[in-house]
Amino acid sequence: MKITENEVRYVASLANLTLSDGEVARFQADLDEILQHIDKLNEIDTSDVEPMAQVLLAGEESGMLRADVVIPPLGNQAALASAPQPGAGYFKVPKVIER
Repeated sequence: MKITENEVRYVASLANLTLSDGEVARFQADLDEILQHIDKLNEIDTSDVEPMAQVLLAGEESGMLRADVVIPPLGNQAALASAPQPGAGYFKVPKVIER
């Protein structure tokens, strides 16, 4: 395996996640499969492929998926109308980052 248990636990700590031993093993296997897939993709010869800034649909001259129509913004009052705890024109949320 390319991904070690310590690396999975390190990434989980960066995301502020507490994982069980079973979850660590599952994520270790999942991440290893992802890296194996990336290794297969890296084996493909792309020397004749032109770099692209974005993928466009075939036959589209403008590259736009929909018309660019100007619409009025939602507005602060409408956005906060269904907020569980609005205050001073903002969404109030509980503190979630603690170490």
